Amino acid sequence: MPTPPRRPTPPSRSLERVLLRHGAASRAEARALVLARRVRVDGRVVADPSAAVRDGARIEIDGADARPIERVAIALHKPAGCVTTARDPEGRPTVFDHLADAPRGLRAVGRLDLDTSGLLVLTNDTRLADRIADPRSRIPKTYELRTRSKLSDAQLARLCDGVELADGPARALSVERCAGPERGRWIALAIDEGRNREVRRMIHAVGGEVRELVRVA
Repeated sequence: MPTPPRRPTPPSRSLERVLLRHGAASRAEARALVLARRVRVDGRVVADPSAAVRDGARIEIDGADARPIERVAIALHKPAGCVTTARDPEGRPTVFDHLADAPRGLRAVGRLDLDTSGLLVLTNDTRLADRIADPRSRIPKTYELRTRSKLSDAQLARLCDGVELADGPARALSVERCAGPERGRWIALAIDEGRNREVRRMIHAVGGEVRELVRVA
């Protein structure tokens, strides 16, 4: 007698990640809920944040059904002078001060430092966030920046050839001068990494100093 075909196993993901889709603000909050035994999956208390949960499972938090939240992605022009975290221990303004009624679970993908302005993506879609943030994705990031003094053609060429930073080599995908009244001091630079203050450090490595930095794409 032929063996009946096996039914495909429903896709699953960790309980910690499932809770992010059901309103947990962060992985730390999701783990805390699970470890406090406040979460039930299909009627059973689960105390392991890494436990596999099938798609479509019933999730309860504190006895109440937790519905999946709507996935959203927001492209925000971050002003200079605010941080990208939801809360700041030093009391500085955050990007969330500019988002009225932000959905739960929303977080910034990557970071722009305090003095940098421009494009910042925020989402509560963990898959999208992980794909964008994964260094293997090599997603180009384009910045326009103003330097203290005009960089020479040789300095711009060095940025494309590659410079050595404290945490390893870095290379610009492209560099070009910007049009405008201060075109000698404004350049557009693209990279496909996102290390801490990488653009500022690259400019410093060729003898320049960034006075203004804006992410444009």
